[in-house]
Amino acid sequence: METVRGSMYDFPAYYDLVYGSDWQAEYHFLCGSFQRYADGPVRRVFEPACGTGRLLFRLGRAGYDVSGLDLNPRAVEYCRRRFVRHGVRGRVWTGDMADFELPRPVDAAFNMINSFRHLQDAAGARRHLERMARAVRRGGVYVLGLHLTPTQGVPTSEESWEARRGHLVVRTRLWVKRRDLRRRLETCGVTYDVVTPSRHLRLTDEVSFRTYTWAQLRRLLREVSAWELAATHDFSYDLSVAVPVTSTSEDLILVLRKK
Repeated sequence: METVRGSMYDFPAYYDLVYGSDWQAEYHFLCGSFQRYADGPVRRVFEPACGTGRLLFRLGRAGYDVSGLDLNPRAVEYCRRRFVRHGVRGRVWTGDMADFELPRPVDAAFNMINSFRHLQDAAGARRHLERMARAVRRGGVYVLGLHLTPTQGVPTSEESWEARRGHLVVRTRLWVKRRDLRRRLETCGVTYDVVTPSRHLRLTDEVSFRTYTWAQLRRLLREVSAWELAATHDFSYDLSVAVPVTSTSEDLILVLRKK
């Protein structure tokens, strides 16, 4: 077995399979959220930290005017090629989700899988929410998904799952190596076991996330007064059930509406 150390984001085809194989639930949740929570119709949609565009290109195929940015140029190029391949006339570019400007406000935005937590200090997180408030029109929504640190019970410390496409199989393991709640930093190890009929490759990486309790996240939201909390859901993506946040909550989807 060959082992490669590097950023998982530098392997967009594998990353896309790992996080894109179960896209339907997220896609339908987003479309329903736009319809339910935004004031007025949603036509223009933006994704900060869009990665490979696994949801963005599908929204583009459905008729939305889509755009996105990501720090990783390989992921951006993968997304651009995908847009071309599927006839999506969207715009995607390399950029920082805490420092960007859009040419015109969008009706809705989304960030579904913890990318927000890559912003590892309070200033960066606040700047992101402020930039997003500029990017989204009044009455528009920002759907933001992340993992909380529960204040009761034992937090989840390991996840593993498998995704396949044809003869390609990627088995993923993610585990917490260090969790420093004083510094609010969680360091995770990641492995991708990539299996094809002729090859077994292991990709190894380490990623860091800022931690949030519900109280810490609410405090941050109060600092950026342009947003109001329209609803909370979890990663079951059931739009019919508004899920209250408790001391044991870990999976959280915020629906923020621009005031």
